[in-house]
Amino acid sequence: MKKLLGKTAVAALALAFATEAMATEWNVSVWGKRRAFTEHVEKLAELVSEKTGGEFTMNISYGGLSKNRENLDGISIGAFEMAQFCAGYHRDKNPSITVLELPFLGVNTLEEEVAVSHAVYAHPAVQKDLARWNAKLLMTSPMPQYNLVGTGEPRDTLAKMDGMRVRATGGIGKAFEAVGAVPTSVTATEAYQAMESGVVDTVAFAQHAHLSFRTIDQATWWTANLNPGTVNCPVVVNTDAYDALSDEHRAALDSSVDEAIAHYLANYGELLKKWDTVLEEKGVQKVMLDEAELAAFRAKAADPIRDQWIADMSALGLPAQELYDLVMDTLKKQRM
Repeated sequence: MKKLLGKTAVAALALAFATEAMATEWNVSVWGKRRAFTEHVEKLAELVSEKTGGEFTMNISYGGLSKNRENLDGISIGAFEMAQFCAGYHRDKNPSITVLELPFLGVNTLEEEVAVSHAVYAHPAVQKDLARWNAKLLMTSPMPQYNLVGTGEPRDTLAKMDGMRVRATGGIGKAFEAVGAVPTSVTATEAYQAMESGVVDTVAFAQHAHLSFRTIDQATWWTANLNPGTVNCPVVVNTDAYDALSDEHRAALDSSVDEAIAHYLANYGELLKKWDTVLEEKGVQKVMLDEAELAAFRAKAADPIRDQWIADMSALGLPAQELYDLVMDTLKKQRM
């Protein structure tokens, strides 16, 4: 009997170890709170768990693992396995993907944003750039064109933007700087306080962020058609963690990306449908800039900033013109 119990205990212990060995648990670093911007990460975790029968799980942390500006650093040292970050938070660390943050690229829809982002992410020079941080680009976090909220007199002409203190990062910040504004790159989580304290006059965000970070609660106006560009925020995984996955778990992860993105797009589409109602409920004036003002903005910001970006990135050894052309060619293909 003792021998039988001993064998049973050993078998149970071996099964426990085997089960533990098969299980994969990843920590995922994002920030803020669950919102439209993170829905694809949430959906990805759900799908991966379903496909692996609960063997591959993701613990999504909203700010508990790292500050948003330090997520790429955390990925590089393996502090967590997956993270979301925005290129404009540290342009020097991810120069290749800043092509997607150039102002007035002409991206009109979230579907187009997904297409151009994923085309750029697949470029060998971009993958090499992010590999310096032991990061593998998994998927984008597509956002619509940014627009301003502010208080007081609406900034509906370039003249009124002169001297404006605006929360704007990346190429959008450069665009506002080109027309005399003073951009500051406080993080999304700091934007409300910066607006409340008067550090900035206006904040440039996509719609979901104006809601999530409550800048819309302070606003008296919103520019409906300024559309200077958007920021690019990839979801990346630690390369070592990805390579260590079993074939089954890696397939579950890779095969879930498109479905997670589709869920994100559907969810964000519902938010956009409600946006005008939100403005009305909060008493926020919808401001439309004249086409002449928009054309003047593009003339000052689009070509000069693009040309400077190509020169600067080429000096770093990146195929800058090739990356910009890739964005334009992808847009053309999307519209065929």
